This record gives sequence, structure tokens and C-alpha cells, in this order.
Amino acid sequence: MTPVGILLAAGRGRRFDPSGQRNKLLQPLAGGEPVVVASARSLLAVLPKVIAVVRDDDVATLLRAAGCDVTVCTDADQGMARSLVHAVRHSLPAARSWLIALGDMPHVSEATIRALSDAVARGAAIAAPVAAGRRGNPVAFGHACLDDLLALEGDQGARGVLKLHPVTEVPVDDPGIFADIDQPSVL
Repeated sequence: MTPVGILLAAGRGRRFDPSGQRNKLLQPLAGGEPVVVASARSLLAVLPKVIAVVRDDDVATLLRAAGCDVTVCTDADQGMARSLVHAVRHSLPAARSWLIALGDMPHVSEATIRALSDAVARGAAIAAPVAAGRRGNPVAFGHACLDDLLALEGDQGARGVLKLHPVTEVPVDDPGIFADIDQPSVL
């Protein structure tokens, strides 16, 4: 079964702008497309359903227009896990697997998303992209991880779940799995 895409887009991006005046997800990339829209576009090209977790109305408007199912996580300030748990709950009972992507990683290729989706569809508990010997993002989770995903707390996202289940490493030729927009200089 094809995973539901989850796009985490509720963070404050304090490393990008410590003052909080500029939302990094709304910043234009070289071609003019906002960071978060580019991140969503890759998911939407491969996955039939993408749930975007937001806090900002401008981000929500853009992602709805792009085709995402948008949900607001009012307590996202309590850590990334809150947004992730919120999205997984929002996907139930229909979803059986999830591909979790970050709204500030607009350069992940569609081929990578397809490869991760295929690995989970073939039965992998967790599928993580690997390039040059390093794991990157996004990561796909099978139904066996549901209880552990719902139990997440804090600001570590799903990193702890990778220690609880076997991880299928999916080799990719995609520098986008490491490229997040955390500083204005990387736009």
C-alpha cells in the first residue's frame, strides 16, 4: 500500500531567522517558488495523499492550493513530535504507512520518494535514504511503527523509532536528502 505523505511545516525556523520575522518556508528559491511549495510538489508528484501539518495561515493557503490536505497543529511549539503525532492521527484509520518529509527540504527528488514508498510497500518496517554512507530524509514508516509513532514526544521527531525497528537503507543518488534550508545563505 502506498504511504500517506506527511509534510512537517509547522516549525518556527529559528536558525534561519532568530527574530522570527521571516518564515523560511515562505522564502523563494532561485526559481521563485516558496521553499515549502517545492517540498510539497515532490511528494505530491509521487504520493496520492499528502497531509501538511502547519501553524501559519500563509503556509496553509499555499499548501492547500498545491493539493495538500492541510491540518493545523496548535501545540507545535511543544516539539516536532507534536506535529508528527498530530499528522499520523489525522491520517487514521485509512493510512497503513507514512512517508515523513520536512517542509524545509525542497530538493529531495521524486525518484527518492518513489524508492522509499516502494520499499515500505514491499514490507520494510522503515525505509531510509542513504547516499555516501549517510542516512538522510525523508523516511518512510510501515504500519508496524504506528504505536511508536503515536508515542513520540519532544523535539526529536521520529529518530527514536529508527532504533526500535529494522531499517531498510535505500541507496539513492540524491544530495537533496541532506539539503535543508536552515540559513538564508542556502536559498
